[in-house]
Amino acid sequence: MQPDLKSEADTASKERLRLWLRFLKASSTIEATLRENLRQEFATTLPRFDVMAALSRYDEGLKMSQLSEVLRVSNGNVTGIVDRLSNDGFLVRVPVPGDRRASLVRLTKRGQEEFQKQAGAHEIWVNDMLSAFSPDAARDITRRLEQLEASLQKEKV
Repeated sequence: MQPDLKSEADTASKERLRLWLRFLKASSTIEATLRENLRQEFATTLPRFDVMAALSRYDEGLKMSQLSEVLRVSNGNVTGIVDRLSNDGFLVRVPVPGDRRASLVRLTKRGQEEFQKQAGAHEIWVNDMLSAFSPDAARDITRRLEQLEASLQKEKV
């Protein structure tokens, strides 16, 4: 008897759709928890945290266009956040030598200190939310998700 290939394909398709919905639900739940924790503990937002996290990796700072690229958002989305973080004393804009129109954005000492507090709490929150996974399981899932991401990037090209 020949296996029903259409039925197998339909089953595979449905299982992958369920997987995607689980990814989405888990991601949304984690993100909502992080947003709420940042709001309650630090009176800040996830986008502000993301900007500070990106800048924490670049001591010399980033141009606004580079920052937008790192965060994968538009310049317009970043500008308001940078303005508010700057007004709060967490960021500074520094002119780029040889380019009058450009400036680098980088964390101030106060911004670095604040980000370290937030990043420490963020790590604890994520650890708590994902504590059902052993380190080996977390590594395995990470590896599989990296494979998925690489596969999706190949399809884009």
